[in-house]
Amino acid sequence: MILIDGKKAAAELREELRKEVIELKDKHNRVPGLTVILIGDLTPSQIYVRNKEKSAKEVGLNSEVVKYPDTVEERVILDKIDELNKEDSVSGILVQLPLPKHIDKKKIIEAIDPAKDVDGFHPMNVGNLSSGYESSVPCTPLGCYLLIKQIEPKLSGKKAVIVGRSNLNGKPMTQLLLKENCTVTITHSKTKDLKAECLEADILVAAVGIPELVKGDWVKKDAIVIDVGINKTDKGIVGDVAFDEVSKKAKALTPVPGGVGPMTIACLLKNTVECFKRSQL
Repeated sequence: MILIDGKKAAAELREELRKEVIELKDKHNRVPGLTVILIGDLTPSQIYVRNKEKSAKEVGLNSEVVKYPDTVEERVILDKIDELNKEDSVSGILVQLPLPKHIDKKKIIEAIDPAKDVDGFHPMNVGNLSSGYESSVPCTPLGCYLLIKQIEPKLSGKKAVIVGRSNLNGKPMTQLLLKENCTVTITHSKTKDLKAECLEADILVAAVGIPELVKGDWVKKDAIVIDVGINKTDKGIVGDVAFDEVSKKAKALTPVPGGVGPMTIACLLKNTVECFKRSQL
């Protein structure tokens, strides 16, 4: 079985981006800029944003984090986004989720200029992705897609099963695999026989947040299995896939941690560079 090393893949992608940023600086006399808005002091969000900032600097991007207390008014955030939309030095804008309850996530996402939406959550980018047009793609499914392509470059005709239908992962993952001519089934909590659906998959992507939901006897021999889940349990951090069982059946499998997670941040940097390049056309 191939253990899919997300840390190694992310390091390789960052190195490619670092070289590209040097070329862009030579050509345009400026580099892509990423601004992250962080509201409140949730520890996971703070760690994630710190890692984003460190990685952005590593590849040579201009990186800025704008912090607000969780009591900040929605209007202040919307005004800041408007200001960043107009700022030429900012190629990408990301508002770290989750948001405090009094701030409307939909309003915030829709306020970001789609051309600077490095999270790929703006309805215009969602629509472009589903229509097969150029768009920013949400970072986690993009990372999953790149890891799958490393194992199996030719995906045409493969049967893919996605466990979970979220806007963050399940739906965009489906669009990426459809574009590769996969036959895609998207499953969810109302699916009648989830095990039977999973057993059909050449490519299985689990993204539901249920610890070790996918068992060894759910997986077809030599399937590629991507585990997006990160769940805190008494045993420590585990994914949505029962790793020890599934590793005996799968052709390739992502570990948790060290699989999809590192690729998410690397793909954020990739999206920032792509937004910059499109702005220079």
